[in-house]
Amino acid sequence: MEQGLVFISDTRTNAGVDHISVFRKLHTFGVTGERFIALQTAGNLATTQAVIGHLQNALTLQQEPNLYSVNTMFEAAELIGKTLKTVLEDISSDTQEQMNYACSILVGGQIKGGDMQLYNVYPQGNFICATTDTPYFQIGESKYGKPILDRALYYAMPLDDALRCSLISFDSTLRSNVSVGLPLDALVYIKDSFVIPMGKRITEDDPYFSQISKQWSDTLRRGLQEMPKPTDDYWR
Repeated sequence: MEQGLVFISDTRTNAGVDHISVFRKLHTFGVTGERFIALQTAGNLATTQAVIGHLQNALTLQQEPNLYSVNTMFEAAELIGKTLKTVLEDISSDTQEQMNYACSILVGGQIKGGDMQLYNVYPQGNFICATTDTPYFQIGESKYGKPILDRALYYAMPLDDALRCSLISFDSTLRSNVSVGLPLDALVYIKDSFVIPMGKRITEDDPYFSQISKQWSDTLRRGLQEMPKPTDDYWR
């Protein structure tokens, strides 16, 4: 977005209906006053944890390059893509077999001296950047919430509206797909602030999320009733 970045992830992982767990999929890195980088993950949990582990280990051991030494967000996306590719190659040399362990990663943030950027990193290690025409990315289960973002979200939208739109999009996915579940992790970064946000965990008893979820349902029902009714010759 023009004013900042909004990140929302669910926390549900499952390997069948009898094995559902909660794991964080939104991870932050940064140096206050100098850089902020957020990663969102979807796909194979072992692979995503290995990628995050490698990135954190590089910081601990001061290996080069790392997320605190790269000069641009492009270099950060490049590092994450190479790390993901290395993890998959360590699992198997067969590219078809690697896809069984694949994951996708969103990386967004800002490094002092550069603009905010958001990248979608693919399992193959390559990536694309969000633009003013396409100001958002989704990974994981997207088909239920994507129509809301496609209709309502735009680059110059105020951050509070973007957060509200994103929460409604997630609410639609939660209602239609059992593989996505609460709690949600939400994070809002304000452009040029270089402050690492604390973020918020949204649980089932969160009053604001419950309120907008109910209001959105009521608005849809009311909007349907307010639409012009089809004439008899339209459907009979």
